[in-house]
Amino acid sequence: MEPKTSSADEEPSSSANGHSKPDLNGPLLPLAKRPRHGVCVASEFAHHETGMARLNNGSFGSCPASVLQAQAVYQRLFLAQPDKFYFDTLQPALERSRRALMPFIGLKDAESTEEVALVDNATTAAAIVLQHMAWQFTEGSFQKGDVVLMLHYAYGAVKKSIHAYVARAGAQVIEVPLPFPLSSPDDIIREFRNSLRLGNSNGRRVRLAVIDHITSMPCVVVPVRELVQICREEGVDQVFIDAAHAIGNVEVDVEAIGADFYTSNLHKWFFCPPAVAFLHSRKGRANSLHHPVVSHEYGNGLPMESGWIGTRDYSSHLVVPEVIDFVNKFEGGIEGIRKRNHEKVVEMGRMLAQAWGTDLGAPPEMSCSMVMVGLPGCLGIQSDSDALKLRALLREEYKVEVPIYYNSRRKVEAGEAGPTCVTGYARISHQVYNVEAEYFRLRDAVIKLVNDGFKCAMLSSTSK
Repeated sequence: MEPKTSSADEEPSSSANGHSKPDLNGPLLPLAKRPRHGVCVASEFAHHETGMARLNNGSFGSCPASVLQAQAVYQRLFLAQPDKFYFDTLQPALERSRRALMPFIGLKDAESTEEVALVDNATTAAAIVLQHMAWQFTEGSFQKGDVVLMLHYAYGAVKKSIHAYVARAGAQVIEVPLPFPLSSPDDIIREFRNSLRLGNSNGRRVRLAVIDHITSMPCVVVPVRELVQICREEGVDQVFIDAAHAIGNVEVDVEAIGADFYTSNLHKWFFCPPAVAFLHSRKGRANSLHHPVVSHEYGNGLPMESGWIGTRDYSSHLVVPEVIDFVNKFEGGIEGIRKRNHEKVVEMGRMLAQAWGTDLGAPPEMSCSMVMVGLPGCLGIQSDSDALKLRALLREEYKVEVPIYYNSRRKVEAGEAGPTCVTGYARISHQVYNVEAEYFRLRDAVIKLVNDGFKCAMLSSTSK
């Protein structure tokens, strides 16, 4: 159901200097009792580039105008009187955001806010966890040659962080080879078990498993609860879930998942301005973590350390309650948004696959608000460079923004190679601002390229 047209909200209180002043002391209303005014999607996202089919919410997210306005209030408060902001506003506002976030990640105990830190992004959270693991290798808690396990499709920055922090400290890194396309979660579970056995062989122990909740490219929802349980059964010391795409995209319940560390960006699918993420640490783990940027709050717990890493703009961390107000204007709140996004992106993915004569890269139950759609093999996507150039062509010539994935691990069996072999996939997203016409534009652009006899090699030969 479409959300209602917006009506005027109650006027915020003002400070003496004329800036709107958030209420940092008042309790958060229970979600069921929050006012539901409706929202005008067109006006909330009018700052998006006109005429661009923006099918890539997954990379950078989207922030509505009302939340940007709330962010600007904090920015102006700081600029008006930075000392007062630092001493009186910042920490209460951060606590307010952490408290507001708790029901959305499965936390009910009021004291659990000490387990949640707000950081810039999931990559920062990974650095915090991996720094902690590196210290355990260098200080002798773990043996040189013990193993860190990660998925082959782990995010590139996290892969590099594993090597920069933990491999450099003496860990051996093992990648779990995952097939793609996928037909079932069992494909992932089987390969994960095999890699765990390898990691625990020859006198080694798997000390850390880094598991994506939703892989980025290719995009697949991973059975994290099952994998965490397997890690517990196999004696893995610590489990870190990189869930950069998760909150607002799939259900997040950190206690039910049971990992030691869990992070998710709030600016991708939860409508926060960039950049902000949360890092949850299981009880007993939080006190051992430290932010890699050391400032005055070092040693006072990760939430405090992350809450002051020097003079900078913290406003994106402070508007979580305003984001919650926004999502609750939609029927069903964030759960309703998530469900409608999933249904529509699967519908549009199937439409594209049928038009192009291809398939989805994973079944709908392993998809979220993003799906992978096979591109016609005749386009000749033969490298990551081809994928980037095709993406740029779609952006510049057809006004479609969509990531293109080159499947370098495809299984080319006898008779499959050639113009019918799918080597590339489009990762399409759906968010509340998207409309069907944008997906039709992508469909028609690819069909035109096919009918014109286009091949990626043509771009390679003419590129600068």
